[in-house]
Amino acid sequence: MNKLLKQILIRIVLKNKRDQDNPAQECTDQELKEAWKIFKINTIRYFKDIILITIGIFSAAFGFKGFLLTNHFIDGGATGISLLISALTIIPLYILLIVVNIPFIIMGYFTIGRTFAIKTALAITGLAFVVATVEFPNITNDNLLVALFGGFFLGAGIGLSIRGGAVIDGTEVLAIYLSKKLGATIGDIIIVINILIFGTAAYFLSVEIALYSMVTYLAASKTLDFVIEGIEEYTGVTIISSYNDLVRNMIIEKLGRGVTVYNGKSGYGKAGEAKDIEIVYTVVTRLELNKLNTELEKIDSNAFVVMSSIKDSKGGMIKKRPLKH
Repeated sequence: MNKLLKQILIRIVLKNKRDQDNPAQECTDQELKEAWKIFKINTIRYFKDIILITIGIFSAAFGFKGFLLTNHFIDGGATGISLLISALTIIPLYILLIVVNIPFIIMGYFTIGRTFAIKTALAITGLAFVVATVEFPNITNDNLLVALFGGFFLGAGIGLSIRGGAVIDGTEVLAIYLSKKLGATIGDIIIVINILIFGTAAYFLSVEIALYSMVTYLAASKTLDFVIEGIEEYTGVTIISSYNDLVRNMIIEKLGRGVTVYNGKSGYGKAGEAKDIEIVYTVVTRLELNKLNTELEKIDSNAFVVMSSIKDSKGGMIKKRPLKH
């Protein structure tokens, strides 16, 4: 390993474990090996996230300019609010996309974490830039096709952004925040928000546009669920690893989530050999799965992980500890 690469690993990866002023030769071979592994995982993950978010931005922008804007159709959530205000005023959509989502970005910083907030801010800014500068052809004027395919491309864009660790519609962050404050389910909060949006559209635009906008929302939400593989609001994660203490500490310190550790027995091999093991269980939101998978891979890439969809959850397990920013 050359000297420059060693210095990079020490300053970027090992900065929290040892003094940055230490020369590379003071690091053990094992430390450098682990640092190289973490560096590769982070680099690959960031590259994948950038690709997913970029594709998501262009997909959503195509849904806006190729379908929805010309017919004044709207969607649910923050994008729906932006489209509705744009249809009623002379304010350009690209400005509204940023302004409407600013409170949700701030909320995401305290609810999810700093990295998520930064990614989301960059993704929304990128979407606004593409909407403002890139020209897309008007595909069709058929109202039903506009509603279906506008929702499809918009939902795909939002879903791909979530897969990349960000959102381009901040409503879900608001729903997660309010569910903790009010005790209501995330799904119920999203429904209430969208009822208000579509009711406003029916009053100020027309009932017909509001009905087509509901079709747009349904198409977008189903596409979003498909893109992120049907992940529900909360996901229960069971982890079996030889490094269960490190996994437990990672979930508590990096994600701010509570964990449950229970004893079990593993059985494998032809003879059914068994040994005692500790099983780690936690509940995270789908916005945090990206970070959980990345951090887990750094600790144990061979860990056995089972994820199950949870409709909703209440109580201490889902309550986050304050993160150190």
